[in-house]
Amino acid sequence: MTDSDGAAATSRPPAVGSRISFEVERAAHGGHCVGRHEGRVVFVRHALPGESVVAVVTGHGAKGRFVRADAVEVVVASPDRVEPPCAHARPGGCGGCDWQHASLPAQRAIKSEILREQLHRLGGLEHVDGVPLTECVAVEAVPGDRDGLGWRTRVRYAVTPDGRAGFRRHRSHVVEPVEHCPLVTEQVDAVGASRLPWPGAEEVEVVASSGGERAVLVEPATASRTTGLERDVAVRGLRGRTWVRELAGGREWRVQSSGFWQVHPGAADALVDAVRAGLAPVAGEHLLDLYSGVGLFAGCLAADLGPDGRVDAVEFSVDACKDARRNLHDLPQVRIHQGDVESWLDSATIDTVDLVVLDPPRSGAGAAVLDHVLDLAPRAIAYVACDPASLGRDVGFLRAAGWRVASVRGFDLFPMTQHLEAVAVLVPDA
Repeated sequence: MTDSDGAAATSRPPAVGSRISFEVERAAHGGHCVGRHEGRVVFVRHALPGESVVAVVTGHGAKGRFVRADAVEVVVASPDRVEPPCAHARPGGCGGCDWQHASLPAQRAIKSEILREQLHRLGGLEHVDGVPLTECVAVEAVPGDRDGLGWRTRVRYAVTPDGRAGFRRHRSHVVEPVEHCPLVTEQVDAVGASRLPWPGAEEVEVVASSGGERAVLVEPATASRTTGLERDVAVRGLRGRTWVRELAGGREWRVQSSGFWQVHPGAADALVDAVRAGLAPVAGEHLLDLYSGVGLFAGCLAADLGPDGRVDAVEFSVDACKDARRNLHDLPQVRIHQGDVESWLDSATIDTVDLVVLDPPRSGAGAAVLDHVLDLAPRAIAYVACDPASLGRDVGFLRAAGWRVASVRGFDLFPMTQHLEAVAVLVPDA
C-alpha cells in the first residue's frame, strides 16, 4: 500500500485513540498540517510546520490510506507557536478555530501559502504577469483588524440537549459549551445569548450590525425567548424587525437578520475596493454582477458607471433580491434579477457586457456558468472567492479558455480559522 505521494505505508493504520510521534512537514488546506508516520500521511490539527509532536489518532481515511490526528504534546515547538487566546481551542474542544496556536503573522503566512498552492496545483498558475506567486500573492489583514480577535458580527451557536450554547467539536455533532468566544464583537457578546439557557433550541444565531441593531434568531422558533435579553434586541417571531442595517461603500444596506453579509466589519469595504481597483470601471459600461446578494457590488460600482451605465445583478435568494431592490431603488441603471445564475444566463437576452463580478458560494462558479460568462466577451472578470480550491479550479478553466490572471489578492476575513477570501482579476490573453 502507498500513500498519495507514493511512499510505502504499513498495511494496518494505527488504531483510533493510539499515540503516534512524527515530524510535521507543512500546512494544508483544511485547517491542519501534514506529516508522516511509518510511511502513511497524517493530517494533524493543533500542530505547526517544523514541529515534532505526539498526536492521538482520531480517525482514518478511506481504506486507511491516511490518518487524522490531534497533536497533544509538542516535543519540538515552532517559533510561531503561541498560547491560544481561548481555553476551548484545544484537542477535543471547540472546532471553530484552526490556528489559535499560531501567531497572527504565521497564520497569514500559512493562508498565503495555501492560496498560492491551490492556484498552482488546480489552476496551473506559476506567476502573475511574470512575477512568481510567492512575490505577488499574499493574504492581508483588513481595516479594523484587532489582533485577529473581536471581529465576528454574526455568530451561530449550537445548543446542547440541556440548553447550553456553544460550538460543535471538530468533525462531530457534540457541542462544546462556550460562554465567551474571543472572536465575537463586544456588541455580540453583550447580547449575552451564549450565557443564557435555551431549552428546546438547536441553534441560536446572534447578529450585531454595523448600523447598530442587534437580533437573535432561534431554531426551532418555538424555543425563542426574550427573558434575559435587553429590550433593543430583536427576537425573530417575537419582537422587533426581521432585518438590520449595514454600512459599507458609503451606503446603507438593508439585510435580513437571517441573510448573508460578511461577518468581519472591514470585509465589505475591503472587497469592494479590491474589485473596483481590479476592474477599473468606466462611465457608461455594462456590468454583470452574478451571485449578487443584497447588491453590494452592484450598488457600489454603479456609481462608477454613472447614469449612462448599466448593471444586471442576478441572485437566487428571494429575500436577498427584495433587500437589493430596497437598497438600490435610487439607482435606475441597476436591474435586479431573481433566479438561478446558470438558468438566468441560459435565457438572458444580453449579447455582451464589459465587466463581470462573480461572487459564488463555496463550491465556486463552475464550468457551465463560466462558459456563459465567456460568451458575453467581457473585458475583465473579478472573481470573489471564499474557497481557494474552488478558485484554483475555476482559474484553471479560464486560463485554458485563453484568459490570464491580472492580479490576486487574499484577505484574512476570518482570523484564527482556516478560512480566507480572495479576489482574482482575469482578462483576455492578448
